[in-house]
Amino acid sequence: MIKVTIYQDQEAECIGFQMKGHAEFAAYGEDIVCSAVSVLVINTMNAIETFTQDVFEHDIHSKKDLVSFRITSNPVSHDAKLLLNSMVLGLEQIAKEYGKKYITLKKRKQEV
Repeated sequence: MIKVTIYQDQEAECIGFQMKGHAEFAAYGEDIVCSAVSVLVINTMNAIETFTQDVFEHDIHSKKDLVSFRITSNPVSHDAKLLLNSMVLGLEQIAKEYGKKYITLKKRKQEV
């Protein structure tokens, strides 16, 4: 199962996330849930780096099946918020379509 924690600021705005695990929907290389989640997450990180001036920290541990990303700029730019919210929308739609057996999302407040 993929477990995603969405980090939020005090105004409930998304400022980052942590993703860990595998969906195990299908065999490695054929798992469309893992593929979809990976595309959303990696594209969001790349888009924020490319299209915004926000400062962030990230960590990727392939052996631990862990990706974490957090905007450290204060305030977080409108564009970064939009990109993160778009990712969250996509993840929520995947969870709705494929169910909690493969992906779960939770939200957690963080200090900025």
